[in-house]
Amino acid sequence: MRFLHTSDWHLGRSFHRVSLLDAQRAFLDHLVATVRTERVDAVLVAGDVYDRAVPPLAAVELYDDALHRLADLGVPAVMISGNHDSARRLGVGAGLMGRAGIHLRTDPFTCHQPVVLPDADGEVAVYGLPYLEPALAREEFAVERADHTAVLTAAMDRVRADLAARPAGTRSIVLAHAFVTGAAPCDSERDITAGGVEAVSAAVFDGVDYVALGHLHGCQTVGERIRYSGSPLAYSFSEEHHRKSMWLVTLGAGGEVDAERIDTPVPRPLARLRGRLDDLLADPKLQRHTEAWVEATLTDPVRPHEPMAALARRFPHVLALAFDPETGHADPAASYAQRLRGRSDQQIAEDFLAHVRGSAPDTGERHLLRTAFDAVRAEAARTERDDAVGTTGRGTDGRTTGSGGSDVPSTGRAGAPRSDGA
Repeated sequence: MRFLHTSDWHLGRSFHRVSLLDAQRAFLDHLVATVRTERVDAVLVAGDVYDRAVPPLAAVELYDDALHRLADLGVPAVMISGNHDSARRLGVGAGLMGRAGIHLRTDPFTCHQPVVLPDADGEVAVYGLPYLEPALAREEFAVERADHTAVLTAAMDRVRADLAARPAGTRSIVLAHAFVTGAAPCDSERDITAGGVEAVSAAVFDGVDYVALGHLHGCQTVGERIRYSGSPLAYSFSEEHHRKSMWLVTLGAGGEVDAERIDTPVPRPLARLRGRLDDLLADPKLQRHTEAWVEATLTDPVRPHEPMAALARRFPHVLALAFDPETGHADPAASYAQRLRGRSDQQIAEDFLAHVRGSAPDTGERHLLRTAFDAVRAEAARTERDDAVGTTGRGTDGRTTGSGGSDVPSTGRAGAPRSDGA
């Protein structure tokens, strides 16, 4: 069976306030064309279809068009919700769409119910594990600890139990949205820390033939059978050197895995430039970046006059400007978002406490902060779930809603603004 593994579309996201809708449309055109030309049997989308819980209409229209085109080709798709998606909203209409071959898996507590895809060599059971918010999933999975390892292990135990009951030789695929130990993150992924532990061991996924991961934006191989597709587009300057792609995977009759990278369209290259303003404007080696999206860090000891305008004359697509004077002193005008970049809720709170009190929090205080953040995340997920119950009354599979899905506030971290510039 040949399938296309992709993830982290983030439909509706911008790049430093530049709309990416045209680039996202070009990517989806490329995906559909690849499905057709490579004779793909199934498409796997490992979460973060949208960039926010309530996406803009233009993003919904892109998504709708892509699903119709895949259905017209008769190629099934299996999709899970990620930490950016609203599981409830993404799952609306799942029962009806399943009849057209578009299988949405947004309820964590049906993760052991696979989409079964047949080919000449037998059946492939495809299990979708949507993003599991530990503070909420802990209650439903009845695990002691509110961390990603505990809830993913519980979910995978259910998957393995179902797989063991199937005919011998049944091949298996798992879609998951998580941070697996050994993989490399970048600045544009929303922090999913909960319970103090965000990374899970690859051993959690033992027993299946292929694991299609989402969440990290860099395409990478964690193990022979475990891969991230990465995002199809760059969503931060930290992805400057990423090669954006999808995995075209062939699953053999005995579960053998052969994977090939399929490059995705690049709307514009990225460049991170550093130096004094006059040098950046005069250096002939930088001419190759005139058509790139540019992030410039100026090292002038004194802030130049109107530097953005000067840079734009040579680099028309400059989007971000920072200052790091050669004196070594941090720029006092650095934005709040820049100072928070790459820091978790827990780290921000601990730093704040240390700043106002003059001493770092002790073990008990760190535990108290962690418990508070877990409670906020769980309450946010419950609120979104209860809102869905009040609006629709019943889930997409005919059961009363209220036992699944997880939504993180659109800020990403509890109370913290987005810090990736998007």
